[in-house]
Amino acid sequence: MDTSERSNAVSPRTVVMEEWSGSSLTKLSRTATITSFPSLSVLRSGNRFDHVWRRVFEAFVPEGFPESVTSDYVPFQVWDSLQGLSTYIRTMLSTQALLSAIGVGEKSATVLGATFQWFLRDLTGMLGGVLFTCYQGSNLDSNAKMWRLVADLMNDLGMLMDLLSPLFPSAFVFLVCFGSLSRSFTGVASGATRAALTQHFALQNNAADIAAKEGSQETMATMIGMALGMLLARITMGHALSTWISFLSLTVFHMYANYRAVRCLSLTSLNCERTSILLRYFMKTGQASFKNGACSANLDNWFCVKRCTSTYRHSDIPT
Repeated sequence: MDTSERSNAVSPRTVVMEEWSGSSLTKLSRTATITSFPSLSVLRSGNRFDHVWRRVFEAFVPEGFPESVTSDYVPFQVWDSLQGLSTYIRTMLSTQALLSAIGVGEKSATVLGATFQWFLRDLTGMLGGVLFTCYQGSNLDSNAKMWRLVADLMNDLGMLMDLLSPLFPSAFVFLVCFGSLSRSFTGVASGATRAALTQHFALQNNAADIAAKEGSQETMATMIGMALGMLLARITMGHALSTWISFLSLTVFHMYANYRAVRCLSLTSLNCERTSILLRYFMKTGQASFKNGACSANLDNWFCVKRCTSTYRHSDIPT
């Protein structure tokens, strides 16, 4: 088609606009075409299901995925979501037991008494969180793996105290306060280690995007866990043995999922423990290797720093 034929085929008033989805980091795809002549029309590329699915997918994964995150991001998030799901299911069981111990549904219970007990529970947790931050706040990011496991262990202990509270009415205040204290450690340690891991996952200065999408994933796990927890609480209501079997089974799975999540991590930084192992290897072999790439998930043998390759000898150490 020559220039004259093209000018006759397309009116000067024709305006064509195209909508593209993606970014410079990912492959762009055209989603819609808008034309103004002879009448305004919108032609969508692809079917509507693909468009909706792409929007939902973008709400849960960082922009530029998977190139914008480290290779251990996906396995860690899978196991982390599973452990979070088990946590929210057990939360419904422990909350049901706690409310029963406070006296919800009993005529002898008073509003003032329940409020005061809840106040002591929250106050203990707040004070515990402040004290824990004071003594361990500076060590959380350098030992993210260890404190991640400790945080979830303390959370399990806190829910266990809530589940025990109806069985020991005379020690109710002590049990709920101890449980709140345990969960306060969880809140501080979990939040701090999550920030350190988010920085680790971010390859393109997208830590904020990763944190936002992690929040979406956690919200989805929370909603599913609460629904399943309500169903399980209704099924096991009035059956103490079934409640305990369900709670302990989910707790074992929770700790296993946390262990697998931590094992998936390949951190690229050196802390005191990793440096100590590296120095022991150096004193034993006479050299310490820093290889290009991510650190091994098994931190017993090799440690590395990205984009750095060097070898140290005994002669490099001043005598």
